[in-house]
Amino acid sequence: MPPVAYTAPVSIERNWAGNLTYQADSLVQPTTIDQLQEQVAAAPKVKALGTRHSFTDVADSPHGIQIDLSRLEPTVTVDHDGKTATVTASMSYGEVAMALEAEGVALANMGSLPHISVAGGTATGTHGSGDELRVLADQIAAIELVTADGSLRRIDRSHPDLPAVAIGLGAVGIITKLTLDVQPTYLMRQDLYHDISWEVAHESFDELLASAYSVNIHSKYSTPAISTVISKSLVSTDADGGPIVEDAPETLLGGWLDSDDPEAGPQHTPRRGIPGPWLERLPHFWLHAEPSMAGDELQTDYMVAREDAPAAIRALQAIGEAIDPHLWGTEIRSVAGDELWMSPAYGRDSVSIGFTWRKHIDEVTALLEPIETALARFEPRPHWGKLFALKPEVLRDRLPRYADFFNLVAEHDPGRKFGNPFLDRLRV
Repeated sequence: MPPVAYTAPVSIERNWAGNLTYQADSLVQPTTIDQLQEQVAAAPKVKALGTRHSFTDVADSPHGIQIDLSRLEPTVTVDHDGKTATVTASMSYGEVAMALEAEGVALANMGSLPHISVAGGTATGTHGSGDELRVLADQIAAIELVTADGSLRRIDRSHPDLPAVAIGLGAVGIITKLTLDVQPTYLMRQDLYHDISWEVAHESFDELLASAYSVNIHSKYSTPAISTVISKSLVSTDADGGPIVEDAPETLLGGWLDSDDPEAGPQHTPRRGIPGPWLERLPHFWLHAEPSMAGDELQTDYMVAREDAPAAIRALQAIGEAIDPHLWGTEIRSVAGDELWMSPAYGRDSVSIGFTWRKHIDEVTALLEPIETALARFEPRPHWGKLFALKPEVLRDRLPRYADFFNLVAEHDPGRKFGNPFLDRLRV
């Protein structure tokens, strides 16, 4: 008997945060690539559905089908000579990371949540933090995907389309495998600092973000000081591969080192300067635990040019009393510039200003335009899987390859099989 493709209605299926009910007619779960190709070829409308961590309808497929690839066999194949690993696209970053660590290799970068799928995270512009670290999609050396006619296609760095397809919003096809850059495994530590004054942070912003391999600023906007800075540093090893543990500085720009970390919960990866493997320090949360606010949240994320970040944060502080009642917290991170067409860091070193909102849907929706107005002179660009209100004409002006991207999509998918209302709203 041939493998069975599972089909289920999804009229009651929601995204992780519960702010979106998908409008697709059905959810298909192929167990083989052949089944996937048949489903894509036959469907008038289709989108891939990952781990459902997007807060927008980027993965919805009204009057069509959604395809969940989680029943495909998960594989991770490491090419040690080529310094790459080819992975099943539906696997989570956490699952991939464990397989890589077992092979003695690592990713240079991960997001805060290891729960997100590799395909979904890269396709929407997800990032971590670090002056030398680009968006996660920049690690892609090759993509395998099923196109509108059901064909299986591979696009690698020798092909001019890869910079467009790497952050492709699901608009070109259903991604089945991704080949990612890897490097030798490494150790890290996380240290927490509290109460760096905002004024000092603004004046020494570059110094703050350059103080560790990955720096994450957590706070609110109407407070005089930053609540917490998570400093993620590389740890040297001795001849036997063991960690060389050194004391962290007692202060950072006037903030104090938290050696006790009483607010750490079971969902958090180890902090307090404890050395450990990269996959247990780069993400903020354990794969086996509910991350962030366990889905009781909404999220927004804009990138501005690195040099504009202090002024952009000040602009948000000016309306902080309107923002903070609806905010769990803000997270500010640095992201190196890249050449991926739909990347919010395209062509410029950037700073990400993220908002983890309380699930106040109406109030948050009403705040998006005032926030975007406050940031307008800094030309913010959005994370495609998080809430924003920017108009397509504005996005076209802020992303130099924006029109080129939609022209390429039209060439690859003239019938808009992979189209949906999200993409329709982005078209000029």
